[in-house]
Amino acid sequence: MGKEEIKKNYLEKIKKFRHYNQNYYDKNKSLVADAEFDNLKVEILDLEKKYKFLKNPYSPSSSVGFKPSKNFQKIKHKVPMLSLGNAFIEQDLLNFEKRILNFISQKENFEIFYSAEPKIDGISASLIYKNGKFISGLSRGDGKEGEDITTNLATIKDIPKKILSKDFPEEIDIRGEVFIQNSDFEVLKEKFANPRNAASGSLRQKNPEDTKKIPLKFIAYTFGFEKGLKVGNQFEFLKKLNEWGFKTNPMNKLINGVKNLMINYYEIEKKRTQLNFDIDGIVYKINNFQLQKRLGNVANAPRWAIAHKFASNKAISKILGIEIQIGRTGALTPVAKIKPISIGGVLVSNATLHNEDEINRKDIRVGDIVTVERAGDVIPHILSVDVKKRSKNSSKFLFPNKCPSCGSKTIKEFNEITKKNDAVRRCTSEGYECKKIAIEKLKHFVSKEAFNIEGFGKKIVENFWKLKLIKLPQDIFLLDFKKIEKMEGWGKQSVANLKYSIEQKKNISLEKFIYSLGIRHIGLENAKLLSKYFKSFSNLKELSKNNKYNELLNIDGIGETQVNSVKNFFNNKANLNVIEKLQKILTIKDSLFQKKNGLLKNQTFLLTGKLNGISRVEAKSLIEENSGSTISTVSKKLDYLIVGEKPTKRKVETAKELKISILDQNQFLKMLNKTS
Repeated sequence: MGKEEIKKNYLEKIKKFRHYNQNYYDKNKSLVADAEFDNLKVEILDLEKKYKFLKNPYSPSSSVGFKPSKNFQKIKHKVPMLSLGNAFIEQDLLNFEKRILNFISQKENFEIFYSAEPKIDGISASLIYKNGKFISGLSRGDGKEGEDITTNLATIKDIPKKILSKDFPEEIDIRGEVFIQNSDFEVLKEKFANPRNAASGSLRQKNPEDTKKIPLKFIAYTFGFEKGLKVGNQFEFLKKLNEWGFKTNPMNKLINGVKNLMINYYEIEKKRTQLNFDIDGIVYKINNFQLQKRLGNVANAPRWAIAHKFASNKAISKILGIEIQIGRTGALTPVAKIKPISIGGVLVSNATLHNEDEINRKDIRVGDIVTVERAGDVIPHILSVDVKKRSKNSSKFLFPNKCPSCGSKTIKEFNEITKKNDAVRRCTSEGYECKKIAIEKLKHFVSKEAFNIEGFGKKIVENFWKLKLIKLPQDIFLLDFKKIEKMEGWGKQSVANLKYSIEQKKNISLEKFIYSLGIRHIGLENAKLLSKYFKSFSNLKELSKNNKYNELLNIDGIGETQVNSVKNFFNNKANLNVIEKLQKILTIKDSLFQKKNGLLKNQTFLLTGKLNGISRVEAKSLIEENSGSTISTVSKKLDYLIVGEKPTKRKVETAKELKISILDQNQFLKMLNKTS
């Protein structure tokens, strides 16, 4: 990637970061989840670290928050309101402590005490006191100057207006968080997306009388400038805040050692759903003020503090209905349609119920008030039901015994290994007779690891199905492009691109062809094993004629479950018809010969992130063609982690912990005597 391309990529990220910030601070809107926003910050900072020529005033390394609104007078903070660096895993905390010890030239046995303070998800505010009297209040703004919201802050009962204590400083800027309790938000939820938005919107009303009607709370946790403060550490300061009439978080603790920080972190995370306010992590501050002063700040963040973010987010909602979705293998998956709620800044309206057993175990019903959890990129799911709030007219949800799509019988298969029925109920239709299964099979057929037809995504499959342009896989290669060209959203160029993409994929390897058929229990790895065994498509096709399915048990890695799936597939006339038609259209290449003593012999690899100019599937093929193998998780069995753009942070950190070799794309290709 050239210098100009790197700069362009960097500026696009800055633009996105600024857009998110503007909506969050100025418009009270969370456009993305906290995790996504934090990842964007990390990406920008990593680019700046790697390429010293990158610099921008709106970068997270140079800015905090967003410029104050024009609706309020701007006032400079005497001491800037800085942001905090983030920690996500234990290793981040170990690195944080290591940096501190290196900075002050101390060894690992040097004892550091931290003030551990749960981080309330609210709006930061700065309260200025002179001679014990509250004289003005500011929002964070961009960290350097904030909005004068004195009259609105004055309506909050938690904020002392006059402090008579003799040891209260002559002048001080008390800082804390304005928030709304979850119980109070129940009354306001029709007007606001979440408690944080409600607090932000209420605090920035032009008329303080409107703010007064909202049950805002304030928790104090630090100070900016001070004159006459006689306190030596953070934990002592928190106690003084209580004595002076401020409320502080009751879960604040004084802790030493990263191991103990982690124990406290997990304890608080367990209690999180029971709290009456939202917290999104724990802030760790070096307790000693002299040590804080010595450490100072780096750019826009203090060296002596870090925010340890929680991995998951939860919220309360109501189940409006339960729908049954049908997958490619006939699995019936129940999905709860819930009253839309914002979880971690993402609007959630669906939550998976997993299977019939899960519904029965938790006794989930339509109309129930439930706790919904969204952890990272995991699909939102129902964590628990509030039975006390259940309607008297509520009735149990009855799972369908017939497929909602085709009316076929649904069954729970008996598992020979566990000697129990599977938790998943399935439609018994084997071919393309079931509409929902057929659509999902087509999506699988064009997917990346199958035919990988560029520009032929899931939505196009659904749209073409509705328009009766495709019903079976072979229809994809016999499309009426003139008809498509006349359709809304399509033109000559887009149709030409689609036609080209389809033509390019008429040549396919045997292993990818087997995988594309969507045979249950036959994933990419099993497709490779079958490909090596059959060697050619003609041998595969003979399977249905000679009926020697049991011979497949001789293949190392293929068991009875896979053999039965292959047998069921080839015993279905609709499937055989599809294969017959595809054979006339496609060129199916024989199984590739794998080198026994290739360049990567006995080496294991794992890929994370996006590679440039090469797909993950192609990279895996290159590894296997050269006698290497790929695994799915970072463990001691892994030899090399190949890292592309936007890698999974946890995989990289774990690899470093286990001292596994980390390669970028160029280093990987050099191992194969190739260049990117």
